[in-house]
Amino acid sequence: MIRRAFTMRLKPGGLAEYKRWHDEIWPELVAEIEKQGIGQITIFEADPVLFLYSEITDEDAWDRLWHTQIHDRWGELMAPLMNYNADGIVDSSIVNEVFHLETKAGKG
Repeated sequence: MIRRAFTMRLKPGGLAEYKRWHDEIWPELVAEIEKQGIGQITIFEADPVLFLYSEITDEDAWDRLWHTQIHDRWGELMAPLMNYNADGIVDSSIVNEVFHLETKAGKG
């Protein structure tokens, strides 16, 4: 798996609604996320900044997801909450990994 991380920015006051939608994520969106090769997504917040960490099978997994019909529908719900760029994709920046450590703690 490839680790990929992004930062995104919420519009003012959008965090509660953003969290509510993600707490109630659609099963068909989860299926599409899996189909496109995204094995894990974790999102952290420091309102208004979101930090998304993911594990993907290949470099194009996110681009494939962002160009699906189900993600377009999801994007319509997120539009009032998030900043988007001109092509309708969440305005985000890739965060490059500079350090990774795994230990035996918690394994076993």
